[in-house]
Amino acid sequence: WYKDGFNSHQQNNVLKQKYPDRFILNGSFDPRDGEAGLDAYRQMCEEYPIQGLKLYTAEWKDGSKGWSLNDPMSYKYLALTEELGIKNVHVHKGPTVYPLSRDAFDVHDVDYAATDFPNLNFIVEHVGLPRLEDFCWIATQEHNVYAGLAVAMPFIHPRPRYFAEIIANLLFWIGEDKILFGSDYAIWTPKWLIDKFMAFVLPDDIKAEFGVDLTPEIKAKILGGNAAALYGIDVEAHKTKVTNDEISAKFPVAELQAH
Repeated sequence: WYKDGFNSHQQNNVLKQKYPDRFILNGSFDPRDGEAGLDAYRQMCEEYPIQGLKLYTAEWKDGSKGWSLNDPMSYKYLALTEELGIKNVHVHKGPTVYPLSRDAFDVHDVDYAATDFPNLNFIVEHVGLPRLEDFCWIATQEHNVYAGLAVAMPFIHPRPRYFAEIIANLLFWIGEDKILFGSDYAIWTPKWLIDKFMAFVLPDDIKAEFGVDLTPEIKAKILGGNAAALYGIDVEAHKTKVTNDEISAKFPVAELQAH
């Protein structure tokens, strides 16, 4: 399941080239590569249609258990990111995984980077769990910090009330326009997760406490509308664009809705 490391942009680009209207290709960088890595990062963005980044501040490398977004070298990479015209930076901030450092999963460095790079969008994947409160305070203060729901979403099955509390906190603190669906697709196919989310109703006491609701319109934003806005995608125009492609031919919309 995890023998070759994280998937590479080269491998992902194979899918992007096969289904150009179905995938957005994101790249990555690691500031521990130093000055030499800046040239490799620039080359990657010149050779591939990179539209965003996925960063792993908690990742093993030559004995190092992680790095921080606000390291001086990280700032050189973020400055180059701006120069290259990349806007969206997805940052893995979730539960600690042995033997990596807890500090590398912590969300505190997002606060610094978001303040110092206001033209970049920082999508915090896994909403910093279990440090949700810290994330919410940061994302409330920083206009360019967003919530990615991977890892949080699956709690809809074993702990639906905990999931309700997560969603209610996000809606209360940062609002419906800054929450993005995450499928954890490498672990399972996401259809069951979408079905459960569409059927999910916030408990009455949580709605009353937080003064929020999870309406079909808000669910549509979370499932795709907010991500489309970040990446400059006109949803209705794009739906028309892919109506007759190979994927639509295999999985007609009417058939999916019927299930």
